[in-house]
Amino acid sequence: MANAAPPSFGERMIEPVTNVSDFIWGGTWNGEAVIPFPPLAIILLGVGLWFMVGLRFYPIVKLWSSITGLFAGRKGQGAGEISPFAALSTALSGQVGTGNLAGVATAIALGGPGAIFWMWITALFGMALAFAEGSLAIRYRERTSDGVYRGGPMSYIMMGLGPKFTWLAVVFCLGTLFSALVTGNSIQANAVADGLNELFAIPEWMGGLIVAILVFIVIIGGIKSIGNVAEKVVPFMAAAYIVMAVIALILNFGDLGETFALIFHGAFNPQSAVGGFTGAAIIMAIRAGVARGLFSNEAGQGSTPIAHAVAQTDDPELQGRMAMLGTFIDTIVICTMTALVILTVRGDFTAGGEAVVHAWQSDRVGFEMTSGAFAAAFPLEIASIPIGTLIASVALILFVFTTLLTWSYYGERAITFIYDRFKGSNREGEKKLHMAWRVLWCVVIFLGAAQPSELVWRLGDISNAAMALPNLLALALLSGVVFKLARGDRKAGPTHTADTPEEPEEY
Repeated sequence: MANAAPPSFGERMIEPVTNVSDFIWGGTWNGEAVIPFPPLAIILLGVGLWFMVGLRFYPIVKLWSSITGLFAGRKGQGAGEISPFAALSTALSGQVGTGNLAGVATAIALGGPGAIFWMWITALFGMALAFAEGSLAIRYRERTSDGVYRGGPMSYIMMGLGPKFTWLAVVFCLGTLFSALVTGNSIQANAVADGLNELFAIPEWMGGLIVAILVFIVIIGGIKSIGNVAEKVVPFMAAAYIVMAVIALILNFGDLGETFALIFHGAFNPQSAVGGFTGAAIIMAIRAGVARGLFSNEAGQGSTPIAHAVAQTDDPELQGRMAMLGTFIDTIVICTMTALVILTVRGDFTAGGEAVVHAWQSDRVGFEMTSGAFAAAFPLEIASIPIGTLIASVALILFVFTTLLTWSYYGERAITFIYDRFKGSNREGEKKLHMAWRVLWCVVIFLGAAQPSELVWRLGDISNAAMALPNLLALALLSGVVFKLARGDRKAGPTHTADTPEEPEEY
């Protein structure tokens, strides 16, 4: 009998990486509880609650007026690079990705239907965090020597908290580079290659190559090019996906009541799709909902303020509302649509060889679960592929493509900030670094497309935490400024700047 091939490096890394991920998000190690609560979930929800109360429930009170004022942001009224609406579309293109299709399914598989309730709670507090991030991004942003505006957590840390917090900004940027290459690139490239393979039988390496070339064509033009594509593609693709999900739910309207009962019952009762209804305790539902909620909407993670900082507005409150709407659209609308389709639509599914009614009860995992639910809703075939599978796959490909565009810019900003800490850094050096990063970004898309997904998803949970923790600390320290910005004080808080020979010239 031939000897089995030794496990690859990636396969050997799965167990230790899983332990770190489980500890951060669940408080467990080797499957055993080390601490009685999920650490990052508690921190994220705690800081979110602090902002929700401090803002006097602003995200809820001002939600409708923010929605009605959404399209007023199509025209820029102030300094910046792209319109407030284009900045929102860019941020949304980074938020709406594989987390909205595969991530929601993973949350249900790990924590049962109750995970969706905790995803909603994360989004609610996340709206408060997103307002804080968006408003601070405009209040504290840089202007380069050739007049380009840019910003993000690294800027509001430096300008809002001062040079003694440079270490925090650098830690955030290192976390951003880690997260960009894992969650913003490898996970997305993996998902789009799978989608192209399922639809057109294109080999994964070739799918990765095609996507890498298309991404490079867009990102070569920088943030203005990315914003231009995002403003055109994101509203259309999000609206089309929502319409198809609503039609699927109308066709299965009679089961919606049972679905909501499952969600609310499962949120407070031990319930998991893995192992029937006896697998995970409530904490698993919380962990799954919060982890996947953050992966999807990125509220508190510090990524979206990098996009909002370039908006053509001088009103921090206006862009705070835009950022808040991004979280609402991503999780409360799009993720909820995905979850309801998975939990409601009936079809011919199996679990362990036994027939089951819903996709979430079946052996399907990740995007396969979402695709199966849509296929059951729209079973008519085109070229032997169910229309539902086509809908889900095309949505995934578009969502993921735009995510790859936006996250390339997030990584670019992080690597530029680190470069600017070195003596002699200048604008010309920045531009060369940007080009090198864009080439590296597309190479990683090609390499990441054919990698096994389990290790990459677990690394994604860790990298999200590496970004979120320094950003949440900065937000908490600047919370007093945020509360004043929400009341219309555009110049709230101190501004720490000093003339330097390096870029940017403000600190």
